[in-house]
Amino acid sequence: MILQPSSFETLDLLSDVFITLEMVRPGEWKKYQKAKHSPLFSFHLSKSPRTNYPCVLMVKFTILAGGFAKFIATYLFDSEAGSLTLVKQNPTGENPSWIASHPQNSSILYAVNEISQVGSLQSFVVSSDGGLRLVDTVTSGGNGPTFTNPLSTGEVTAMNFGSPNCALVATDSNDPLRFSRTSPLVQFPAGNGPSNPHMSLEHKDEVFVPDLGGDKIWRLVRDGAPGNFKVQGQINVDAGSGPRHIAIHDNVLFIVSETVSTLTAMEIPPAPNGTALPPIANVSTIPPNFLDAKFAAAEILISTPTARFPDPLIYVSNRNLGPEFDPRGDTIAIFEIKRASVKAMDRASAKKNRMLRHPHRGLRTSVTSASRLSLVAQVPTGLKQIRGMNLGPTISGGDKFLIAGANVDGGVVMFRRVNGGRNLIEVARNERITSRTSFVFV
Repeated sequence: MILQPSSFETLDLLSDVFITLEMVRPGEWKKYQKAKHSPLFSFHLSKSPRTNYPCVLMVKFTILAGGFAKFIATYLFDSEAGSLTLVKQNPTGENPSWIASHPQNSSILYAVNEISQVGSLQSFVVSSDGGLRLVDTVTSGGNGPTFTNPLSTGEVTAMNFGSPNCALVATDSNDPLRFSRTSPLVQFPAGNGPSNPHMSLEHKDEVFVPDLGGDKIWRLVRDGAPGNFKVQGQINVDAGSGPRHIAIHDNVLFIVSETVSTLTAMEIPPAPNGTALPPIANVSTIPPNFLDAKFAAAEILISTPTARFPDPLIYVSNRNLGPEFDPRGDTIAIFEIKRASVKAMDRASAKKNRMLRHPHRGLRTSVTSASRLSLVAQVPTGLKQIRGMNLGPTISGGDKFLIAGANVDGGVVMFRRVNGGRNLIEVARNERITSRTSFVFV
């Protein structure tokens, strides 16, 4: 490793000027740059005001943003200047509403084209200036794909919201930019009922797919050659809840339901069709004091614990569909996981619960039935119908920031996480493009 935990320090300078200071050993500067796997970060080499050791000061990020247009936008965020600048509009297929970066190579980007009657999946090379070069396009095999993400096994998903199916498209083992043309669709056994797959999430050897119309979380597994998957089972949720997006933390499944605007936590039942236990928690995401408005929860993020932000926090975007609107815009709800401490348990009961060792403080806690979700903030965003959002990368200290965009109006906003991540303060806003729906830090 280039940087050991003992060889870096994180400073909060009480301003938006610098994100992190990381001590760099002599001769390791070039290795450190290479380890970022991206030419799109901007560094300044300086010295720590505490130790006088050489340090890396990261102050700029390049961010790609998808949306309902014929381009993917490139923004440059400068934390020192407090600015978010639109620098490019990269031509793409129509409606690249959701984008995702390759997990090992941030110069590779995937996007779904959310169009009817049949959408598509595209791959791009990201250049050093944040530009995009289209490499390959393949059909998604269904109507209006709303989500994509690459899997550790080499496939790239496309969730066809307007069809009861999805694609998990294999890529060339020597070139992840090239798609197979022979990957079959996965058909969901919805019968005569609606089926609207909205997202995919890899967990161990499964792929979970929340079905907003079917009120299920489908469980997919590989079925032979790359690109071949099958439904092995399902997790049922409350009828009419509309599961939209999900996240997993400490083997607990967190579900954001669009129709009823709730955040639900449940233990993952055994595959393929284990009986779902009662929810650990089920809370509303809707901000208070709205008399005449319908809400539809959209995105969920769970922060990765770091030295600066030691506690995992849950961020949920709330879309206000009207007819009454708050002039301050839609909100991001922030939840904290209140866990029971092992110190309060006897040894026997501790063995019955799944334990999590805190990576920074050495504390041992567990997500159990005694745990609960506590709302700590509802942050107005100035955005109309907020949809996607993303946290900056932890490796660079970028998780100090959260970016979000409007589906209707309000542009793109960069927030700074404060109070340990329990609140957000607006740092910069760009309204040159009114609507952006998904974001990737590159």
